[in-house]
Amino acid sequence: MAAEAVDRPKWEKATPDNWMYPPPDGWTYDQVKELVLPYDWELVDGAIVVRGMTNQWHDDVRDRLMIALHLARRSPYRVNSERCVLIDEANPTKPDVIVFDARDIDRNTMECVPVERVVLAVEVVSKGSRTDDRFRKPGMYAASGINYFWRVERDEENLPVVHEFWLHPESGIYAPSPDRSFHSGKLVTTVPFPVDIDLRELVAD
Repeated sequence: MAAEAVDRPKWEKATPDNWMYPPPDGWTYDQVKELVLPYDWELVDGAIVVRGMTNQWHDDVRDRLMIALHLARRSPYRVNSERCVLIDEANPTKPDVIVFDARDIDRNTMECVPVERVVLAVEVVSKGSRTDDRFRKPGMYAASGINYFWRVERDEENLPVVHEFWLHPESGIYAPSPDRSFHSGKLVTTVPFPVDIDLRELVAD
């Protein structure tokens, strides 16, 4: 006997009762932005995906890196973490850290940073998001024209190391920085502005 068809009504907005049943074209940012669930989630290609829980190492590195970038920033740039970046209506991603051009942006009303304003996206790799942090998200950021991408990994001594990538102007994909693509101990670079960060301090007690 054929399985009975499930009657799935069309919803204008995602709710705790219907979020598992997206419309045929998927959910949009406007439909999910007010959704509250008892776990962390994000919208990926119109589908609501539960995010893995991060550990304290990840959060320390993310938060302290954001602070270090904030202290080094120059006008017109601002720094934020876990801030929505509207790649498109079906992909409002939240990089661990971003640097963006804040000119003419109203901080009182802004929900998502326009992707064309983002100059640097940073992902701190964790066990629950390795494939996303290493492949899916960098590919999405590159396709959206974000000029710089840092991938932060954890070495054998539990210290953060940084892989620095620049957007290749012809291929449109990320390539290792032409100056120095791998940073261990210290992160020294000139883009998007000069920074000199002691990576060991990101996990110091």
